[in-house]
Amino acid sequence: MSQLTRDFFDRDALDVAPELVNKVLVSPVGSGRIVEVEAYRGAEDPASHGHRGPTPRTEVMFGPPGHLYVYFSYGMHWCANVVTGPTGECGAVLIRALEPLTGVEEMYRRRPRARRDRDLCSGPAKLCAALGINDAHGGSDLCRGTDGLAVVDDGTPAPHPPTATTRIGITKAADLPWRFVAPDSVHLSQPVRP
Repeated sequence: MSQLTRDFFDRDALDVAPELVNKVLVSPVGSGRIVEVEAYRGAEDPASHGHRGPTPRTEVMFGPPGHLYVYFSYGMHWCANVVTGPTGECGAVLIRALEPLTGVEEMYRRRPRARRDRDLCSGPAKLCAALGINDAHGGSDLCRGTDGLAVVDDGTPAPHPPTATTRIGITKAADLPWRFVAPDSVHLSQPVRP
């Protein structure tokens, strides 16, 4: 397995997102194959947290690439994004779902309501809970393995052509096909509709 380099992430979120599908997110708790992501593009994307420019909360989204942007959703869940694009420009890819690979027993301990492997990481908040990702990991450098977090390539290619659908759970720019998935995965947060 090879750890992804800064150059991989130093591109537009729409270029990085489909290529992240089938890469592996590694944490000290365990690992999972990325099967679903969503791209967010900053100033031109009203659904992006960085749409209006940097704030103390969103500063990490403006670079450098390859770091983790972690935010609190609905006052109760953590969600994790990989920062993309050149420093100074806002871009990120939300990791929406994983297929658990290692550390599954610990993931069940952290997500006691899950009854099947496919329920452990089938959503952005679920995967953060399962892997123990929280605000302490905001800004972690995935290219250097800071805090034991990294994205690696185990040789499994991304789906080609990429399967794209509209993003989920947003009201602004909801029609954009910026969600990318492994189409046959049972671990998606929502199935792909024909």
